[in-house]
Amino acid sequence: MTDFDRIRNYYKNFDEKNRLTDSNSGKLEYFMTMSILDRILPAEGSVLDLGGGAGAYSFPLAERGFKVTLADLSEDLIRQAADRKDEESCENLVSCDVVNAVDLGIYSDAQFDAVLLLGPLYHLTEESERTRCVSEVHRVLKPGGIVVAAFIPYLSGSVGVFDRYFWHPNQVDTDNLRKVFDSGKFINLQELGFQEGYYATSEEIEKLFEECGFRKELVRSIRGIGFGREDSIYDLAEKNPEMFDAILSIINETSENKAVVEMCSHALYAGIRN
Repeated sequence: MTDFDRIRNYYKNFDEKNRLTDSNSGKLEYFMTMSILDRILPAEGSVLDLGGGAGAYSFPLAERGFKVTLADLSEDLIRQAADRKDEESCENLVSCDVVNAVDLGIYSDAQFDAVLLLGPLYHLTEESERTRCVSEVHRVLKPGGIVVAAFIPYLSGSVGVFDRYFWHPNQVDTDNLRKVFDSGKFINLQELGFQEGYYATSEEIEKLFEECGFRKELVRSIRGIGFGREDSIYDLAEKNPEMFDAILSIINETSENKAVVEMCSHALYAGIRN
């Protein structure tokens, strides 16, 4: 079973609020994700940003006119979002709720036009928990509603544990390294750093959502072949904007290639509720 206390403690020490603005990898992830949301989300309506942290996507969507409900497991991140909501008088951010993604009981059936699930599937280590989460998302969505869910693909996530060992050898030994390749499940040996993770293949994600009542719209890599090259790419933004735009275009064009999805960090699934 997922240790939710470990997840809460992780986000006490990790600067999730500024993750998408303080590095070029975060900037590319944010740019690509918002571009996808602009294409996929309806023109207006209600959005549940489930696992939305301090509101990195909630606030921009609220500014675009959506009625946004932000929900996250972390009381600390929700407090940060609530403070910002008050400071900015963001009326379209309807509420900031402390919620576990496997239990959306505070929300009504068919309440939302869209649900963003841009974090919880990273952390839910048990199949039963992932099924409960996606089933709850299905319940609170209106028929025809949109879900956009992020996941860390199996190969990309598992290979990333090599890097974790190189950077933080006290967090990885031969046993949990082998476990992540055998099961997709990573359990950190220490209390610092990303604590628990599940890395799923794109086929597994598609099957999960199909069995919970969704039909697929797309599966794509977020940063795609820009993964690991973000600093060089953003260095071009002023030096050679034509090349910068060309590279971003090619990243998008190749983002649904299966090899790119499985090996280039975070990926997205988008589906429609039956």
